[in-house]
Amino acid sequence: MLKLDWKPDKHADLPVYLQIIQYIKEKIASGEWPVHTRLPTQRAMAEAWGVNRSTVVTALDELKAEGLIESVVGSGTVVSNNTWSVLASAAPPDWMSYVQTGDHPSNMQTIQDINKYESDPSMIRLGTGELSPDLLPLRETEEILGSLRGRLTHLGYSEPKGWLPLRKAVSGYLRTRGIEASPASILIVSGALQALQLISQGILRQGSGILLERPSYLYSLSVFQASRMRLLGIPMDDEGIRPESLARQKQLRDAALLYTIPSFHNPTGTLMPEDRRRQVMAICERERLPILEDDVYGELWLDEPGPLPLKALDQNGLVLYTGSLSKTLSPGLRIGWIVGPEPVIERLADVKMQTDYGASALSQLAAAEWLRGNRYEQHLKRVRASLKERRNLTCSALSRWFSGIAEWQEPRGGFYIWLRLEQARSMRTLFLRALSEGILLNPGYVYDQTDSQHMRLSYAYASEEDLEHALYRLSQLLRK
Repeated sequence: MLKLDWKPDKHADLPVYLQIIQYIKEKIASGEWPVHTRLPTQRAMAEAWGVNRSTVVTALDELKAEGLIESVVGSGTVVSNNTWSVLASAAPPDWMSYVQTGDHPSNMQTIQDINKYESDPSMIRLGTGELSPDLLPLRETEEILGSLRGRLTHLGYSEPKGWLPLRKAVSGYLRTRGIEASPASILIVSGALQALQLISQGILRQGSGILLERPSYLYSLSVFQASRMRLLGIPMDDEGIRPESLARQKQLRDAALLYTIPSFHNPTGTLMPEDRRRQVMAICERERLPILEDDVYGELWLDEPGPLPLKALDQNGLVLYTGSLSKTLSPGLRIGWIVGPEPVIERLADVKMQTDYGASALSQLAAAEWLRGNRYEQHLKRVRASLKERRNLTCSALSRWFSGIAEWQEPRGGFYIWLRLEQARSMRTLFLRALSEGILLNPGYVYDQTDSQHMRLSYAYASEEDLEHALYRLSQLLRK
């Protein structure tokens, strides 16, 4: 959908409808709105620009008369020409055909809507999976960057696996998580999502089966589907993935690996206990099924530390382990890591060099400084304390306003509450109604397309005041 990031100047001498014509012409002439692009509805344009719908209609009629746009049955109003092609004998390039035939699958419409409205400061982001701006350590990061004055010796490309001092710092940090990993077995990536992309492209065959929890964050991504992988969901209970279902699934279908988020699962918030982890490890060892462990939330426990990662139990090189600073420190740093057998890390590093030629040198310098000493641990303590307050406030608000219409479990860490509605309903309709109220939701069907009773609530991003307000308004929408 086109972004209408402009408004007419109602105090200018040029009439508003002529300003709209000029704006649309510039978009078409510059190629930003190519031929066959569908324009927003008249109502959407009128609301975005703060004008009467009749003003928009007048402007569009002029553009139609000039042959730049046309109404197409079933498609609305589309760009039919550009200013230079009106006078040219050759037809303009059909960029929309390129868009429609590109090989990478598109996000589902709700995900596109979420991505669009997350940048709107007027929206209360009730499902966003990142820390509030208030929890990001701006001052400390400024101090770290300032401390590099006179010590900045590296701003070029890093070696394929990432800057060695950072890999050494990650190795030391992982030791506190019970994981022994040499720098040679660590690859620095631009967050956990890139780790998934590299794994899908570097070590898996097209058509491979990926076992994973259902619901799962992975269902909201096209990273594996773009490589023609098959996602094979395994049922969950209150302790995570069900071992007996996992064992049966492996026997029924060939699978390449198990993808799991055992600590404060996204989207359900579930924490897999130690005995369940050992069961899962035993099944995968018996079946020789590799595990891809996503541990980006593992350090965000709120009441007491959770069990050690699966990787800490790994004695046979079975587990590929991914971590990141995006959920705990800063998504803007774009720093994460993959831990695994050295041949796998070498292969993934080679693929990464073909993709982006290495992570940001400046971000790697800053991340290394954060992980040295106890600075990072002190930051985590502050984040945990704040998230615990936010979780308690959210659960209290749910108890006041959602009694009788929904049920939930109090999470022991992470960002999320998996809210289950007592009655199934059209979650897309609820999503759109909440959007009209200035509330951005993450409905459950983006994590499981058959889900019509869940939504992922996050207490990590919105302010406490906005959390209270949005939850109250959402309860009123549900009761209607």
